[in-house]
Amino acid sequence: MTTTLQDCRALDAQDPLRALRELFLLPEGTIYLDGNSLGVMPRSAPARVADVVTREWGVDLIQSWNKNGWFTMPGRVGDKIARLIGAAPGTVVATDSTSINLFKVLSAAINLSTADHPQRKRIVSERSNFPTDLYIAEALCKERGFELVLVEPDEIAAALTPEVAVLMLTHVNYRTGAMHDMPAVTAAAHAAGALMLWDLAHSAGAVPVDLTGAGADYAVGCGYKYLNGGPGAPAFVWVNPRHTDRFWQPLAGWWGHATPFAFTPDYQPAPGITRYQCGTQPMISLAALDCGVDTVLAAEALGGMAALRRKSLALTDLFISLVDERCQGHGIGLATPLDHAQRGSQVCLTKDDGAYAIVQALIARGVVGDYRAGDAGQHKDILRFGFTPLYIGFEDVWNAADHLRQVLETGEWRRAEFNTKHAVT
Repeated sequence: MTTTLQDCRALDAQDPLRALRELFLLPEGTIYLDGNSLGVMPRSAPARVADVVTREWGVDLIQSWNKNGWFTMPGRVGDKIARLIGAAPGTVVATDSTSINLFKVLSAAINLSTADHPQRKRIVSERSNFPTDLYIAEALCKERGFELVLVEPDEIAAALTPEVAVLMLTHVNYRTGAMHDMPAVTAAAHAAGALMLWDLAHSAGAVPVDLTGAGADYAVGCGYKYLNGGPGAPAFVWVNPRHTDRFWQPLAGWWGHATPFAFTPDYQPAPGITRYQCGTQPMISLAALDCGVDTVLAAEALGGMAALRRKSLALTDLFISLVDERCQGHGIGLATPLDHAQRGSQVCLTKDDGAYAIVQALIARGVVGDYRAGDAGQHKDILRFGFTPLYIGFEDVWNAADHLRQVLETGEWRRAEFNTKHAVT
């Protein structure tokens, strides 16, 4: 049955999460479907950041490390994130970038595996994993004499041989939106004697995650996507408590010291997750991230991540259905799984030609998604659309699909200005 614009408006009127949209500063006339790349600014962020700058820094100056709680802020924000990823209080810290945190935990995982199983010298990951994860792993493998093995998703089980030390995966694939079964994959890794490391960049704040229930070993994640922490927001790192105190992480900076203000010349790691900090923390960025995480936690009173997940699936189902119905005959394919259990909170479309230009034409109309290039014929170009249920409604979805239909039918994407590539795609 055809879904009409009126149907979508009725769904919005009945949406128990609709009030959460008021927590954000959305530009007028913009349908923002790129929260999987950079989340929308929380309405509270400008005043909070201004207060950190003008009062905490401007007036209280260095006293703010104690007076305004700067010193403990990475752990306090980490505890909030923990509520979204199935982690216990005191096991998550908001710090550094995803890449740096991945270097820390992958190094620690290699040390742990080598201590227990020195014959294991292999790291396995997906060939289509986010490139920074692969680059970090490649560099560590060269440094430590390990081998990085890249496989397709359906080859992961067979790749878990006795040589594997660590299985490193992103929970939701950045290109396709395909989601791994975290408990099942973690159990398979452990059954093969390997450690399990998850990247939650496209999961935290978007889909329910239970690191503790899955028995995972390590996890990292991003603060500026679904957590709405702002460009370059601090990332986060989680380590299963059974591993935390066994090894140093390699960036043994003073903020990870047991008593940083004792200023001892030797390093004594702090107990627990605190040792995964390195240098002085960015307070302005952490304040913005704190606001962003609060927008996701605001859903707790309305059903929490389960409610966000129901709406996310309804939004993505609707978009897939509308595109299939209204954009036939234009060579549009679907890269995202139809199965709810295998789908994150994004929809990725494919086209043999013009994907980048189509996205640019949509952006010119106020529908903001993004583009990801294919590779050597193995993966097609992607038109990528993220659906953040905190601020996206059903009418937004209907209008976005209609704009896509118009862009395809009129051929306006063929115009020269839409085919000039920018540095950031």
